[in-house]
Amino acid sequence: MSTPTRIWSPIDFELDGKQASTLRLPISTDLSAYGWIPIPIVCIRNGAGPTAVLIAGSHGDEYEGQIALLDLARSVQAEEVRGRIIVLPALNFPAVEAGRRVSPIDEGNLNRLYPGKAHGSATEMIAHYVTEVLLPMADLVVDLHSGGRSLDYITCALIRPSNDRDRYRRLLELVRVFGAAVSYVTDGAGGGGNTTLPAAAERLGVPVITTELGGGATLRREGKDLASAGVRRLLKYMGVRDDDVQAAHATRLMEVPGREYFLYADADGLFEPAVSIGEEVMEGQHAGFLHFIERPTEPPLSLFFQASGLVACRRFPTFTRRGDCLYGLMREIADDREQT
Repeated sequence: MSTPTRIWSPIDFELDGKQASTLRLPISTDLSAYGWIPIPIVCIRNGAGPTAVLIAGSHGDEYEGQIALLDLARSVQAEEVRGRIIVLPALNFPAVEAGRRVSPIDEGNLNRLYPGKAHGSATEMIAHYVTEVLLPMADLVVDLHSGGRSLDYITCALIRPSNDRDRYRRLLELVRVFGAAVSYVTDGAGGGGNTTLPAAAERLGVPVITTELGGGATLRREGKDLASAGVRRLLKYMGVRDDDVQAAHATRLMEVPGREYFLYADADGLFEPAVSIGEEVMEGQHAGFLHFIERPTEPPLSLFFQASGLVACRRFPTFTRRGDCLYGLMREIADDREQT
């Protein structure tokens, strides 16, 4: 039996109407023994129907999804809904408030701590609440991400692979409805693995659409517009809300089959990229240079791609440490594999 969550809220998820309040994350400090931290939440319900859980701000420095969901939370009224929409535009609120990827309270990366712990750190408690309270209510989860401070991403959607053929077909259908120009299938080989929200949702059979909408800890209009339109298309498709949103164009379906599709820095230095996001590259192609600050007369380290594919992301800051991700690639999925 799961341990009950320690997070509470005045929101009644079974009540019809539009409620705007907070989840209360309990935090005990020197100056606030019985205190809590607010996590904004909006619940919009109108009778029976599917439940869509919409999330942004899992990482605090990713803004396209946060703004798109704030717009949605303001604009949607209960009488427009059949079922329930739960909106969390700043799920890891301490990280959002600090403008950081991870929480300033415990250095927790929310999308690396699922399924969380009821009596864990602040970030583990948030992950546990999502896993134990929100996911069991959900017929669909949309988790909006961007590249944050460290990466610049092409605007795209993501799904997780599944051994369940019916579930995988369903995810392919949903990601096509979302309507990004590029969508890709990934098991989190870049770092998330089985500790992400999609991994926790997969264990419960809940479909999740994730995104990468930009990067550099700034706002990309294209990414915000895709988040807004894609979420509205999914709500319409699920029968939660009628909308005159424009139909999606065909998505280019890609995959990230292994770690060789990521290029990492093997030394500290100043990163000089040779290609941009969205470009097609070949295995062995020149990827850029790492310049050694402390050895000004030494030639820079030449970088080369280890696989062929489309450049999905590129490091945003120039100053680089050994182990930093410089590029992430993806490749086309063959038509016959789409049907598995």
